[in-house]
Amino acid sequence: MPSVFIKTYGCQMNERDSEAVAAQLVAKGYTLAKTEGIADVVLLNTCSVRDLAEQKAMNKMKNLAGTARKDNPNQILGYLGCMAQSRGKELIDKLPDVDLVLGTQKFHRAAEYLDELLSGKREKIVDVEAEAKSEATIREHLLNGSAKTSVSAFVSIMQGCNQYCTFCIVPYTRGEERSRTIDDIVAECRELVARGVREITLLGQIVTSFGKRDIPVIGRAGTDSNGGAHGVTRPTLQISPFVQLLDAVHAIDGLERIRFTSPHPKGYGDDLVEAYARLPKLCESAHIPLQSGSDRLLKLMHRGYTREKFLGIIQKLRAAKPGIGITTDIIVGFPGETEEDFELTLSLCREVQFDNAYIFKYSPRRDTPAADMPDQVPQEIREERNHRLLELVNGIAARKYDAFIGQQVQILVEGPSKKNKARYTGRTRCNRIVLFEGSTRHQGQLMDVNIERTGSFTLYGDPAILE
Repeated sequence: MPSVFIKTYGCQMNERDSEAVAAQLVAKGYTLAKTEGIADVVLLNTCSVRDLAEQKAMNKMKNLAGTARKDNPNQILGYLGCMAQSRGKELIDKLPDVDLVLGTQKFHRAAEYLDELLSGKREKIVDVEAEAKSEATIREHLLNGSAKTSVSAFVSIMQGCNQYCTFCIVPYTRGEERSRTIDDIVAECRELVARGVREITLLGQIVTSFGKRDIPVIGRAGTDSNGGAHGVTRPTLQISPFVQLLDAVHAIDGLERIRFTSPHPKGYGDDLVEAYARLPKLCESAHIPLQSGSDRLLKLMHRGYTREKFLGIIQKLRAAKPGIGITTDIIVGFPGETEEDFELTLSLCREVQFDNAYIFKYSPRRDTPAADMPDQVPQEIREERNHRLLELVNGIAARKYDAFIGQQVQILVEGPSKKNKARYTGRTRCNRIVLFEGSTRHQGQLMDVNIERTGSFTLYGDPAILE
């Protein structure tokens, strides 16, 4: 049977899509090639969030095409994902060596289309049309590409986005929000746990918008901090579909940890904040995209919240779950960003003390409102602000990591370190990576380690009890 090599650009959603495509192909008899040079099929799963990601994928494909013409003329080359969705046939027009362009709602068609291309039934295939119920087709798992079980797994709970931030191309490449059913998601999670998975990360473009169109909010009476011992009750808490899903996944026997990404600050209602305190399996870790600390820019970005609202969410989360790890995304150099706007972002970062932040220099995306806004910030200013913010964030993070020295933390051991097979790696509940001297017997275990030192966004520990 043919072999396939898949290279993934971009976010965790793309990683999950690539895994599902690979699993579907393996089920059809394909093998996974270790390198692109020996593969019968090479697929690039692309990202359109920033121009750099698109340029990397296009340059990679040009190199692949040049090598294939010389060494492997029968090799099938294909684009998948967001750039494929937004550019469609244009990709084949620019590079005729490309055989397949598959959009974001068509991943489950990959095996079918590759069979047709390899058999010679068709010469070129471009499919970027919308397809009903495609959100429920990304459910196969490869679990690290081997018979070995993985400790953690991603589960896609929805596709699309209705937020339409002015800088973002995702609603145009992923379509409108479409959610799976709770029963279907829970069934997939149960299957994963039966295969040895102990931690599940729920994925969505805006994961907290899950089920808004299809699943009604339910009411539940709250209690005071004494659990209602004195008959004191809070007003009825409105439980969103996403928190209903968290409750259902939490009930799965054998599952140890739950995470999710990426949410939107608007999704952090009191029900979700309360869930952090109420659900033991929900890890005290939150990635909450900020984008800017300036209310003026947040409005231009169409984010739907203010600086004050964002700070209020952080305060509530830290009150509900002390020690929670909080990370964020920030854009520097958005059109019209002044030095005053940027200083507001710096001051918010100082106030919040994020554990880490992913900082992006604004990149115009075609057909988005921000691309046509006046006062585009010069590249050199974007670079300078990126450097200043990165320096601040890294300094805060280093101090937070140093504070772990001498502490004992619980980790879920994921397996050998990619860089040093003698070390094993795991994550704390607040999502810090920990390396320690371990062996295969530790894999999949929840274990305590004593933190001895830190590295760059890494903790180094020693098992508290050697088995």
